[in-house]
Amino acid sequence: MNLIKDLTSFLKEAKKPLVVIVAPTAVGKTDISLKIAKNINGEIISTDSRQIYKEMDIATDTILPKNQKGIPHHMLAIRKPNETLTLAEYKDMALKKIDEIYKRGHIPILVGGTGLYISAITEGYDVPRVAPDEKLREKLQEEAEKHGPEYIYKKLKKLDPNTATQIHPNNIRYVIRAIEINKSTKFPKQDKKFKPPFDIFILGIERPREKIYERINSRVDQQKNSGLIEEVKALVEKGYNPALPAMTSLGVKEIIPYIKGKMPLPECLEILKRNTRRYAKRQMTWLKRYDNVRWLTPK
Repeated sequence: MNLIKDLTSFLKEAKKPLVVIVAPTAVGKTDISLKIAKNINGEIISTDSRQIYKEMDIATDTILPKNQKGIPHHMLAIRKPNETLTLAEYKDMALKKIDEIYKRGHIPILVGGTGLYISAITEGYDVPRVAPDEKLREKLQEEAEKHGPEYIYKKLKKLDPNTATQIHPNNIRYVIRAIEINKSTKFPKQDKKFKPPFDIFILGIERPREKIYERINSRVDQQKNSGLIEEVKALVEKGYNPALPAMTSLGVKEIIPYIKGKMPLPECLEILKRNTRRYAKRQMTWLKRYDNVRWLTPK
């Protein structure tokens, strides 16, 4: 694939261009997105559901301002760990950012690996606008921790079997949100679609699975050396509820047992590596559902 030629041709013809860069975690989205943004006068909008949180830069592998090379970045560190952001709220904010970027004469670029965030914009999801039910969330989270994720997934299957087929049983956050919507509206969760007003160019980055796993293991070691333990300790000391979506993020929930003296650090780090590998595998499965992706390898 001649990326430069294809992208240049797309930008010449598109009336409202939207570039999307997708890939599983640890593949190298950040470096490539910076290069592309610089070449096409772009601004980056994060589509990562964990990078919306403050105080968690290391755990969520969020690019710091000093490393952004002058490229404007949006939707990063916009909520405290104890604050929520629904999919509907994310979509509204992201669409507003896209409009602002157009007005500056720049190209919006979505970058991240949270499939629902990407689909909400590129597939025009009209998502339910249901306020969070914190008591229900806490109750379901406790049940998941006590009985396992399959326990609450079966609850969702009973309430809304159609939605259950679209969510992985281990994706506790989305399982809980689907139950929450069902109980609030008394109807199954329905994400209606409409044609988005964009001309979309989707670029996917892929590596051999074993190479991704190697990079994940290496990144966890680097996170530890960069202050991951101290970052999670600070979150725990501030008293954030472990059941909060932010505190169940990869890189946080695995380290909490060490902070509380319940598990040795090497074991926690191995669990983090394993969970991140599993997450990358789920991301790869999700991303393969798109049939209009131009795939390339980082080289």
